[in-house]
Amino acid sequence: MHMIYLDNNATTKIDPSVLEAMMPYLTSEFGNPASNHPFGAAINQQVKKAREQVADLIHCSPMELIFTSGATESINIAIKGIAKELKNIGNHIITVATEHAAVLDTCYSLTNEGYELTILRVGINGSINLEELNAAIRPTTILISVMFVNNETGVIQPIKQIADLAHQHQIAFMSDGTQAVGKMPVDVYELGIDILAFSGHKFYGPKGVGGLFIRNKRPYKVKLQPLLHGGGHELGLRSGTLNVAGIVGLGQAATLAMAEMEKYTKNIKTLRDGLENQLLQIDRSYVNGDPDNRLYNVSNIRFKDVDADAIIAGMDEIMISNGSACSSTKTEPSHVLKAMGLSDDDCYSSIRISLGKFNNEMEIDVTVATLKTAIAKLRQMSLHTTSHS
Repeated sequence: MHMIYLDNNATTKIDPSVLEAMMPYLTSEFGNPASNHPFGAAINQQVKKAREQVADLIHCSPMELIFTSGATESINIAIKGIAKELKNIGNHIITVATEHAAVLDTCYSLTNEGYELTILRVGINGSINLEELNAAIRPTTILISVMFVNNETGVIQPIKQIADLAHQHQIAFMSDGTQAVGKMPVDVYELGIDILAFSGHKFYGPKGVGGLFIRNKRPYKVKLQPLLHGGGHELGLRSGTLNVAGIVGLGQAATLAMAEMEKYTKNIKTLRDGLENQLLQIDRSYVNGDPDNRLYNVSNIRFKDVDADAIIAGMDEIMISNGSACSSTKTEPSHVLKAMGLSDDDCYSSIRISLGKFNNEMEIDVTVATLKTAIAKLRQMSLHTTSHS
């Protein structure tokens, strides 16, 4: 049975060239980059090279980039680190209702320590209102954190305008760039991002490694208090022996993303649009989010009066999801779709299909046919049940 994998926002398959680049550092090149002998120094050169590769991807200085275990850790280091650093200046953080749990839960945890939180609403299209953001800013606001690309809907927020607004008030602007980095052009300086978190496994790199960009130039130079102590690795912000193989893999994935981005953006968008156009021919089907302002690889669709879990359970060979991989085992409706104004029933009727560079047209055709059959069958069963109740 051929598995059709359409859950690329949850994780991507590692690119063969990434695995190849990593293998020496899992076998013969096993040294510690912090060791001061030639073996350690040679390994450290590879870490330095990877830092330059990743910095090139997001257009920052290598000195502004630290390696972490992934976006969740990066987000925790950033939000808690800036909150501790600026606690004598202010205690107010602004974020958005559709953020990933890594941001929301981290912000909520700080409210137990006396920090105050404003969570902005979004419209039915999933975007924030800039006037509402401006109105939420207080003299005590120390951080505005807004996700770049939503993991469930693909909706892209107006990042540059948000950054401009933050800087008008001398406030740091952070973005969870997990679904953007490696998939679309991201220039932190052009966009005005001060802190950017991301993970390697979202763009064909390994799991367990990610990055955190921390601006050290104007208009907003960021200083963070470390959460971990013990060795002073990674600008003193992330002590612990580096995951060299993972970091080398992240560097290779970054270089690959730059080389392939234009080609795969076009290919994947063509596949996504073809898939979506066919699925929207199904009676009472709708796109969730903003069709005109979203990432090219995501389609979040609701099929009225059909249980998304039943659709997913009935398709053994096709891998799709009904929300975030980090919370898809929960039975609550998607907080992202709820924030956009959807009812519980509509949330439970929604699926997320996220494509990647290894998908092809044949897989799309099979998926469309399978989904059409599954939805027709489920609706028929629902009618049958209703008529007998």
